[in-house]
Amino acid sequence: MRHVRDDEVYIRRVGEPFSGPVPVASTDASAPSDASPRTRRRPAKPAAPAPTPPPSAPRRYSGVILLVTILVVAAAVGATAWWAMAQSTDHVFAGRALYVDRDSSAAVAAETTRSAAEREAAELIAAQPTGIWLTPERNPAGEVASTVRSIVIASKSAMPVFVVYGITDRDCGGQSAGGLPPDDYLEWVDEIADAIGHTQAIVVLEPDALALAPECGDAAGRAELVGEALARLESSGAIVYLDGGHSNWLPVDEMAELLSAAGVDRARGFATNVSNTQTTDAESAYATELSAALGGAHAVIDTSRNGNGPPADAEWCNAPGRALGEVPTIVEDPVVDALLWIKPPGESDGRCNGGPAAGEWWPERAIELAGTG
Repeated sequence: MRHVRDDEVYIRRVGEPFSGPVPVASTDASAPSDASPRTRRRPAKPAAPAPTPPPSAPRRYSGVILLVTILVVAAAVGATAWWAMAQSTDHVFAGRALYVDRDSSAAVAAETTRSAAEREAAELIAAQPTGIWLTPERNPAGEVASTVRSIVIASKSAMPVFVVYGITDRDCGGQSAGGLPPDDYLEWVDEIADAIGHTQAIVVLEPDALALAPECGDAAGRAELVGEALARLESSGAIVYLDGGHSNWLPVDEMAELLSAAGVDRARGFATNVSNTQTTDAESAYATELSAALGGAHAVIDTSRNGNGPPADAEWCNAPGRALGEVPTIVEDPVVDALLWIKPPGESDGRCNGGPAAGEWWPERAIELAGTG
């Protein structure tokens, strides 16, 4: 059950790159349980991937102790700094802040761990806005609306990033298997849409559902179900991005066909690299090409774990040796709206490479990602 925090409310303005710990908005999202697969990978295309730009230089965080100290001091004195909003007034995120979940797995770990390295990593991660994953296992019908509503109320003028992840045959039986039957799924999405209401929120709809469709079977049926979920969310104030795979998965024309079948023209656009580690440059190029194939759809890129780029062996599930990527920020680009941390860093992809259940906080991997060990 989610609990209410009395922390002072801070927000971070979208529009200026975040270069260290700054005041953020408090909330109350609880950490996922073992039975609640909150996150998923983007499986790398196994054969002859298309050439991509070389990985960018590792973005390890230096001076972590100093950053954490600043964060703690700022919170202690009740700082209320606001960062400059985007100059472009017609940008979809102009003048809005991203909501930071003060009850995320990282925030809970920062408060409860006795390990200095884990606390530093957790505090660094918890200071950034990350996706709030909604699954029917953790947020069942009859309860999900109150969860979403509490976040919308707490977010005030900030925008939460919700990830809706409960489609039928989710993950096609993989690490995050689960989901709801079609009719139950759409009723569940209705609850989410009603709870969002006309308050703007970012929604990333069904990671992997479309890109996995060709290998799961019934690609047309899966695209139709994603489209039905999108129709429900259209009635709210949500800015919706359908999941669009990543640059080392499906060819652009195939991904464009799946997105079109799901009605991406009725959404803001698509999200790329969710839970994966492809470089930002590679994803930006992919998003631009995919947007052109879709007639101008916009995109957001998940940079939560791509600081070192993808591993040489194309491992996707709890790949070791990765690092935090660029922090969430608005992008002044014709296609890419923003870089986001859609996958909460430090949460496992599943029981692979020594990880716990999908969505569970993994201290050792969080420390590795943040470079605090």
